[in-house]
Amino acid sequence: MKFSEAWLREWVNLDLDRAALLEQLSMAGLEVEGAEPVAGRMSGVAVARVEAVQPHPAADSLSVCRVSDGTECFPVVCGAPNVRSGLLAAFARPGAVLPGEVRISTADLRGVQSQGMLCSASELGMGEEQDRILELDEGCPEGADLVAALSLEDVIIDLDVTPNRGDCLSVRGLARELGVLNGLPAKPLQARPAPVASQADFPVAVEDAAGCPRYLGRVIEGIDPNARTPFRVRERLRRCGLRSVGPAVDLTNYVMLELGQPMHAFDLDRLADGIQVRRAKPGERLRLLDGREAALDEETLLIADGAGPVAVAGVMGGERSGVVPGTRNLFLECAFFSPRTVSAAARRLGLHTDASHRYERGVDFDLPAKAMERATELLLEVAGGAAGPVREWVSPAQLPKTREVRLRQRRLDELAGVAIAADEVDRLLAQLDFPLAGREETEADGLVWTLIAPSHRFDIAIEADLVEELCRIYGYQRLPERLPRASLSMRPAHLERSDPNQLKARLADQGFQEIITYSFVDPTLQDLLDPETAPLPLANPMSQEQSVMRTNLLPGLVDALRFNLNRRQERAQLFELGLCFRPGPKLEQVLMLGGLLWGARAPESWHGKQEAADFFDLKGQLELLLEWAGIPDLAFETADDPVLHPGQRAIVLAGDRTLGRIGRLHPELEQRLDLASGVFVFELLGDAALERPLRTFAEIPKVPGVRRDLAFLVDEEVTARQVRATLAKALGSALAEFRLFDLYRGEGIDSREKSMAVGLTLQHPSATLTEDEVTRWLGKAIAALEAELGARLR
Repeated sequence: MKFSEAWLREWVNLDLDRAALLEQLSMAGLEVEGAEPVAGRMSGVAVARVEAVQPHPAADSLSVCRVSDGTECFPVVCGAPNVRSGLLAAFARPGAVLPGEVRISTADLRGVQSQGMLCSASELGMGEEQDRILELDEGCPEGADLVAALSLEDVIIDLDVTPNRGDCLSVRGLARELGVLNGLPAKPLQARPAPVASQADFPVAVEDAAGCPRYLGRVIEGIDPNARTPFRVRERLRRCGLRSVGPAVDLTNYVMLELGQPMHAFDLDRLADGIQVRRAKPGERLRLLDGREAALDEETLLIADGAGPVAVAGVMGGERSGVVPGTRNLFLECAFFSPRTVSAAARRLGLHTDASHRYERGVDFDLPAKAMERATELLLEVAGGAAGPVREWVSPAQLPKTREVRLRQRRLDELAGVAIAADEVDRLLAQLDFPLAGREETEADGLVWTLIAPSHRFDIAIEADLVEELCRIYGYQRLPERLPRASLSMRPAHLERSDPNQLKARLADQGFQEIITYSFVDPTLQDLLDPETAPLPLANPMSQEQSVMRTNLLPGLVDALRFNLNRRQERAQLFELGLCFRPGPKLEQVLMLGGLLWGARAPESWHGKQEAADFFDLKGQLELLLEWAGIPDLAFETADDPVLHPGQRAIVLAGDRTLGRIGRLHPELEQRLDLASGVFVFELLGDAALERPLRTFAEIPKVPGVRRDLAFLVDEEVTARQVRATLAKALGSALAEFRLFDLYRGEGIDSREKSMAVGLTLQHPSATLTEDEVTRWLGKAIAALEAELGARLR
């Protein structure tokens, strides 16, 4: 939530500087995320009046204005379409400095001297509008410095309000909170009943009292369609993060920011046959104010008329009944909607609005009548018109119940860790302005206070809530600090299993970056990346994009890659260790390790040219990881997998056990997911990657090994794994190292064959091999290759 510091100080007279104010808000549990100035730094800019406007003699798009700052007149050339005689505007005198260190001087514009400049909001750092000069309200003192006249030393404070403190989502609510913390009274709410000058009425029927226990409506006839929202209101809306639309919308938004009560204004002439507050009917749809069309289900609470839905209750209005520039008659709505009803509808429709944000957290159910009068007062003042009577429909049985909460002095002292004197507690409770229903003294608990939770405090339900409130006001810094006392036991160390942090550190050493993604994923993406498994749907998802449980780690990895691609990254090397959820007779939670490789093989460097990573880069990384894990008999075999490229995919084996899979994403998938070409992934069972078999050690040989290279032809189907196994069987312990260093297909070789070149390191643990022994071992190796694989020496 964003709000203006100056507006807040109008509601409570704080004797705090800005830094102390921000610190106090954060310490009260209202985290300050940032504070930014409401305008750019400037000097020499004044409130001035345009006294006369004449066409420029040499340019049709320019005007020559006479501008007075109260003491002196200046000729100014201006190209804004809204410049006119009598207008109060922001005027930068010659010598003024605008945001960005822009200095204003006298200039000759197409033969006419211009002394100074009439400024737009953009030029003053007060908005994005560039084509029109800033129009100020009558009443701004002519000649006054603009910074002082508009309180441009103000800042916009951005608060992160926790969900339990919906009462602080307004300037009045924050003022009340700061008043409690500082022992000061906040300005009372002044909502004078508007004079009823019309008997116009519009029928309302509330069919769902559980979803809408209180509904108020009022007709206002004959507003001025040409009325303009005062600059003061528009500027306050801007400082709170809202844009100006028109008087009806602006002033209902103003009341929402000021008091915390969302409201809505309908164009009365576009409504038919009365208002109905009801649930949606099967098949109903609504085009919203933002242009989107919403498909409604039977759980969605609607505001409807005789022609169908006109708004989603507490979330957003519809396009058909919205206020337009020619609107003359209004129907004002002000209601209390059930927080659960609004929250569920907003999630189902994927909408989050300022109104739903407040209704979801709980709006004061006694506030609508006061907010209606306040909004009416402002509308009549700005746009004129005649107000009809306020009609209220209320179901007392469905309204939230006020709670009586007991506070025991003994329990307060235990939880606070300090004995707070009874008279101090009385003072703090008086500051909180919680009505006192009773006060008694008991032998077991000492004093016992019985308090009534106010209608604006939905979060006060149990004794611990009152203790928290008292501690906040008493001051956390005044509570004693005590170190906890506990006995610590040694964590057992698994001799045959690595810690997950060790695995993550190993992957980081290999150049991978860890990601942590949601276990809830988009069902469409999950179906693409695991078409053979039906994921478990969530009963109450946060959104459609997070409505099923992941069955593998690929959705998160792919989303992370897309995020990086959208930010023009040139390579990605990612991994995630997390649980996957596989439906069955009983939901199975499986720990999985997933990785992704895309882009350049190595970061850009002056040394050598960049090359794209391929299947064997990822395979090599996986072999390094599993070698570190100590997994023996590692092998890769081709296997069918609809998600992976038919020619670049394999399952990972350790003996007869399948550990996972590796390969490139299928090209069709890459295209459908809008990914770059050449995305390589792997998935392993997390438990397998965390295995840590007991290591065995051997003495380092005292004599050197002897290397011999062999090149031979084999059938295309023969794999390097088969060659290695054949040589290991034939040479036994004499084979110290096997290395495939060349693979050739092409000219001079049959298309059904390939040439393989391998390096064999032969070694005896205690004696140097003679040439005869080396020759004998090579002979055995060649014979085994010929006999078992049909190999021929080249």
